[in-house]
Amino acid sequence: MLKLTNINKEEFDNFVINHKKSHFLQSLSWGEFCKVKKNFTPYYLGLINENNEIVAATLLLQKNLPLNYCYFYAPRGYVIDYTKKDLLRTMTKKVVEFAKNKKAIFIKIDPDIIIKKYNYLNEEVPLTNNHETIFKTLQELGYKHLGFTKNFETMQPRYTFRIDLTQDLETIENAFSKTTKQRIQKAKKLDTEVIIGTKKDLKEFYHLMTLTENRKDFISYNEDYYETLYEIFNGNKNSKATLFLGKIHINKTIKALEKNLKIINDQISILPIDNLSKSAKAKLTELSKQKENILSEINKYQTYKKDYGNDITLSAHMIIEYGDKAWVLYAGNHNILSETYVNYNTYYEHLKYCKNNGIKIYDQFGTIGDLSKNNPRLGLHEFKKKFGGDYIEFMGEWDYVTNNFMYFIFTKLIPIYRNLVKKHSKKELENEIRNNK
Repeated sequence: MLKLTNINKEEFDNFVINHKKSHFLQSLSWGEFCKVKKNFTPYYLGLINENNEIVAATLLLQKNLPLNYCYFYAPRGYVIDYTKKDLLRTMTKKVVEFAKNKKAIFIKIDPDIIIKKYNYLNEEVPLTNNHETIFKTLQELGYKHLGFTKNFETMQPRYTFRIDLTQDLETIENAFSKTTKQRIQKAKKLDTEVIIGTKKDLKEFYHLMTLTENRKDFISYNEDYYETLYEIFNGNKNSKATLFLGKIHINKTIKALEKNLKIINDQISILPIDNLSKSAKAKLTELSKQKENILSEINKYQTYKKDYGNDITLSAHMIIEYGDKAWVLYAGNHNILSETYVNYNTYYEHLKYCKNNGIKIYDQFGTIGDLSKNNPRLGLHEFKKKFGGDYIEFMGEWDYVTNNFMYFIFTKLIPIYRNLVKKHSKKELENEIRNNK
């Protein structure tokens, strides 16, 4: 007889992290973070057999709603073998009973189950995960699929890029686009640097996040959000948050440019200026152009040094590690010196870091399925694609409805009402502005 019960947090996390379907969104750290910063109540539940062994588990996040109702969300689904239909049926039954006792309207899951995969050559990769059978099983058990969304409409991204870090580094690098390789090399030639930051660097990280978000015309989180995330994930032995800072030291960059300038001057000096052949004239023209470009670059960096100082952080990324997987959760970039391609080098360095530390799956955590040219997120997609990961599509969100009437109210009528209120408020504001002109 299987029973679902609250289990010890450490016992829960040890089960999750060792499961083949583990995900940081199912971790103890994420549950504790959601409790502090997202106004969820976390429950750490285990399905226990007669031998008191955990056979499945779930992080259930409770979100309170008006009128004493609530809903539950299991981020990236249950930690379970979805191919075991009887086990999934029992888990569903027990979770529904638990939810109904809390006056839940529905239970939302979004399993980390891949339904399509394309490699860096855009070739479809055959899957062996029985996703079609799992899809039918979830339907038979009463879950309602919410559709194959194409952008970021869901709680978690339905698409991502993942890199298999069990491959050797040369194979991984060969999958990078040509421009990515060139840009990483340029960042290195300019003597830029990528370091691992500490808690004191969170302020710099937040500054770059705000610059990035301002460019995209939205602001997501305050500084305390990132600080809390960093502290909670580094306060648990099973998880880790790491900051990577991509920096430029302008004096070093100028020295690197001056070194190249000397090489060019040396090449010019050996040309027979008084008796140039046609090919030598072409060579002199090319070298003179390179010299002019480098002098212009040196002048530009000297100006930036006056405005920003010698040491400038241009990129700051936060990586989450959990088990044998890592996720590029947040990335912020400065508005200046994008032509140094420090952002590319920062990605490259934390990818190598993950590989060297035994990470097997490197997840860029989110992209789009709508690849139309007018999609404002297409640039983000194309950037992540350049690193050669597998383009992955997940199954998507499912709701198990436990109160049909209230589900209709909260998911259909209330959103319509809110939209009407927004439109009315916008119209009133426009009228007020017009009348005050």
